Amino acid sequence: MSLHFTTREFERRKNRLLAEMAERQLDGLLMFQQESMYWLTGYDTFGFCFFQSLWLGADGRFALLTRSADLRQAQHTSLIEDIRIWRDSAHSTPQQQLRDMVADLGGTHARIGVEYDSYGLTAANGRKLDAAFEGFAALSDASGLVDYLRAVKSEEEIFYVRKAGQLALDARQAAIDLIAPGVDEGEVLAAMQGAIFKGGGDYPGNEFIIGSARDALLCRYKSGRRRLGARDQITLEWAGAYRHYHAAMMETVVIGEPYDRHTDLFDAAKRALEACARHIVPGRTAGEVFAAHSEVMDGHGLADHRLAACGYSLGAKFTPSWMDPPMFYEANPWVLEPGMVMFAHMILMDSETETAMCLGRTYLVTVNGNEPLTGAPLDFIVNSR
Repeated sequence: MSLHFTTREFERRKNRLLAEMAERQLDGLLMFQQESMYWLTGYDTFGFCFFQSLWLGADGRFALLTRSADLRQAQHTSLIEDIRIWRDSAHSTPQQQLRDMVADLGGTHARIGVEYDSYGLTAANGRKLDAAFEGFAALSDASGLVDYLRAVKSEEEIFYVRKAGQLALDARQAAIDLIAPGVDEGEVLAAMQGAIFKGGGDYPGNEFIIGSARDALLCRYKSGRRRLGARDQITLEWAGAYRHYHAAMMETVVIGEPYDRHTDLFDAAKRALEACARHIVPGRTAGEVFAAHSEVMDGHGLADHRLAACGYSLGAKFTPSWMDPPMFYEANPWVLEPGMVMFAHMILMDSETETAMCLGRTYLVTVNGNEPLTGAPLDFIVNSR
């Protein structure tokens, strides 16, 4: 068994969750988020693309229902002892088997929380789950329950987040050292991801974002590569990932002589990020951080070029996204607390002039303020080689 946390740490997490379940009067919880399973037990897999569920009863007992391909995955990576298998066939009914497992563990006529809002539970499987449990137990939507607990990181988790931050910085340097006219975007990606793997890191929860020329305005990954021109721009968004914990960064690098619009946009992005950083402190809300962002952006006349959100929480995440709640958007009331890890991204996309400028850093909320975990200078990067 390969666990990345101490037994005491796992016990503390379980006790926190059991207390929240008792507060909600839940007799058990059916988890479908891979993040919840990893956080509670260490279980590490991408097998959540198929039907599987982790049960936690009010008595503190765990049980996992999964496929045969993940039996050894659970045995090798988690502290789960009760692992049950559903068999692949044209007529498989894993939802019925999940009900039988819960019945075996005393869940008949219970009030059970379900992580409905989960990549691991499709709408089709959710309907089958409801049908299987009809008349057997009362299902209650418990989406976000574990997310809320995961948002505040322990000291053991922060150790891994700091490692992720260093890997993000390593990847940044690898990119900056390479970016120049004639360089292929694929070479940049290879250097960045290679730096993370060489440092003992993991694949991130989603693809690195890379785009140059007019595609520098994109903030999603797409297939296809090009070589950088003599006067160009390239936007990068990436994350160092260590034990699945993420620390993200974002930069737009200009190749050759920058346009005046680049300079104007960078000034706004830097000022906005600095304003956000002043608000990423205990007691402030996620909405207040966004307000700091929009006040600067809109004050520069950039309301039409910014996004409706400017960051989010980071933690141990799995495909398809490294984003965690809370997100920085207008009036979000979630209060920031010490131990939260927050990524703030300033994204400016001027489609009329086809000019991009993006800047992003990750911060740890501390008792007295915040600590930059990806503490690279907020410089306008121009590579004129």
